Amino acid sequence: VYDRTTLIDKTIATVQTNLIEGALLVVVVLFALLGNLRAALVTALVIPLSMLMVITGMVQQGVSANLMSLGALDFGLIVDGSVIIVENCMLRLSQRQHQLGRLLDTGERLHAVYLATREVFLPSLVSVIVVVLVNLPIFALTGVEGKMFWPMAFTVVLALLSALVLSVTFVPAAVALALSGRLSEKENPIVAAVKRGYEPALGFALRQRIAVAAGAVVLVVASGWLATRLGSEFMPSLDEGDIAMHAMRIPGTGLDQAVAMQKPLEEVISGFPEVERIFAKLGTAEVATDPMPPSVADNFIMLKSREDWPDPSKTKAELVAELEAAVARVPGNNYEFTQPIQMRFNELISGVRSDLAIKVYGDDLETLVEVGGRIKEILKTVPGAADVTLEQATGLPVTTVTPKRELLFRYGINVADVQDLVAMALGGESVGQVFEGDARFDLVVRLPERLRNDLATLENLPVPLPDGGYVPLREVATVTTEPGPNQINRENGKRRVVASANVRGRDLGSFVADVQARMSEVAMPPGYWLDYGGTFEQLQSATARLQLLVPLTLVLIFGLLLLTFGSAKDALLVFSGVPLALTGGVAALWLRDIPLSISAGVGFITLSGVAVLTGVVMVAAFRQLLDEGQDLETAIVGGSLLRLRPILMVALVASLGFLPMALNTGTGAEVQRPLATVVIGGIISATLLSLLVLPALYRLAYSGAPLRREEPAVPVVPNIPAADAH
Repeated sequence: VYDRTTLIDKTIATVQTNLIEGALLVVVVLFALLGNLRAALVTALVIPLSMLMVITGMVQQGVSANLMSLGALDFGLIVDGSVIIVENCMLRLSQRQHQLGRLLDTGERLHAVYLATREVFLPSLVSVIVVVLVNLPIFALTGVEGKMFWPMAFTVVLALLSALVLSVTFVPAAVALALSGRLSEKENPIVAAVKRGYEPALGFALRQRIAVAAGAVVLVVASGWLATRLGSEFMPSLDEGDIAMHAMRIPGTGLDQAVAMQKPLEEVISGFPEVERIFAKLGTAEVATDPMPPSVADNFIMLKSREDWPDPSKTKAELVAELEAAVARVPGNNYEFTQPIQMRFNELISGVRSDLAIKVYGDDLETLVEVGGRIKEILKTVPGAADVTLEQATGLPVTTVTPKRELLFRYGINVADVQDLVAMALGGESVGQVFEGDARFDLVVRLPERLRNDLATLENLPVPLPDGGYVPLREVATVTTEPGPNQINRENGKRRVVASANVRGRDLGSFVADVQARMSEVAMPPGYWLDYGGTFEQLQSATARLQLLVPLTLVLIFGLLLLTFGSAKDALLVFSGVPLALTGGVAALWLRDIPLSISAGVGFITLSGVAVLTGVVMVAAFRQLLDEGQDLETAIVGGSLLRLRPILMVALVASLGFLPMALNTGTGAEVQRPLATVVIGGIISATLLSLLVLPALYRLAYSGAPLRREEPAVPVVPNIPAADAH
């Protein structure tokens, strides 16, 4: 039995390592940029508290802790809202201390923290709602993709909602109680250094705002073109650490012969120093959950730990290539290489064990085999195709007895008499029953196997004559052994044969596109048609559903921003951060040669929430300063410099929280790597572009507007007395 427990343990260990390393990086960034250990610890406490709430929800919903449910959690994203609140609370507390010239008492601290939290609560709330909205399409996925990604979306949304509740309850109270001493009014050295470089760049962006806006548009268009060249796949192939190899032999190979052919094959594979052991499965068990003929062997090649390999730098693909070359010298077999769980996954989805299956439907078996053969030859010429096979529909040796009807008529023998004789000799005839407890078996008499396979013996079978006596079977019939149907598979009410291939060295989406383009070279007879199966079916169905739901979600996000600011212009300005953020995600995938997948799509979804958060923080600061009577240029520059630190902190904690996922090479890292790569690259571009492009766009949008607005954008907080702040 193939033990999957080790693989599960390894994937969970990878997730735990990523989460712990990400949490440590987040704490370091918080301390470095906040410059206050107590403030950093208060913010960091949101991580374990929110995880406790997430685990409680997972237990209640029956969601297990696995690679998918915990794979998209990023502690940087979880503390983003708290970071903004803590940073603003520190700013307002230090300003209030400076105004009064003394330390604040408890009531004054609570009052100042209350006002500071109200001031920046809107961006936190909007960003969480945006992430919830962009995850709605994932909840709408069905089938295999829905079962895979629903736990991921559930845990992400639950974690963000939990963090939001903590950011407006626990965090303000803890800040007010913990930050009781004097707060430094000097800027953090790191932030001051960044601000010295940012201020002239901001001035240049405002002066050259038309060129900056045009450059941003060109960048978005270029990234859209680049995205079409990345290729696509449903999910990155998870390296299970072991290899599954099918050894396919001539149809009709007996069990004894198959076992004899299996031994030299296992000896060759066992000779590799990277192989720990190999075992195989032949035939069909009593509980036929996986019915297979003796001519097909499932070989499970268990590999040693990478540290025990003679060359630990050797890749698994190189080892598979060496195994292919070695087993090709063992005669009598065709081979197909895959992975144990991947093999079962493909088989459950499409009924075949390969990455791509081309199914040919029709009525005549010979025509199906002929068309399938042409497809097989075309598949071999497509770059990336490996283990190309055609389903063995023919080739099984069949003993055929053809009556000579004229001689039968001359002897007065019925055709049925000949059929009964052959059936009794080959298939047997029941002459009684055998009881074993409650079990009951027929007692069958027939020729022994060595005689059943001997044509000369069959030709000498005595056929009784009506008037007594016998005539040899060869006198009244022709006995031959000819290749016949090996198996006849039906699907959707029609016969079908399958040409299949695995994909190596390229993405599945572009490979399927090339194959479909080449299928026009196959002339299909009338009444015959093609269909495609494999894991890319899930990519197609998920893409079709997302193409419908994602635009609707974007409309909902724009509506939310419109309600938040009460201005379509401001909503569009904040919304512009989403395509600007996607440019970095696409560029990061291209640089790391990672194709688009559903995992990368989840990364783009996460990225949208961060982009909207930074945009809301910036625009809210602009509007607040405009409400205070500042002119447009001064408000943009002042708001950008005021929100530089929280935006940098949001970007750094979110990206560094994903950094271990992007760099980890442990088991299961393949699934997390596209998601982390997209988020890190997208946050870098979103931060740079938001700090420079958004002020330029805001200056362009309001260049002809009045300097002051009549109505404030952010609700004015009532000036409640300090004594009532409790």
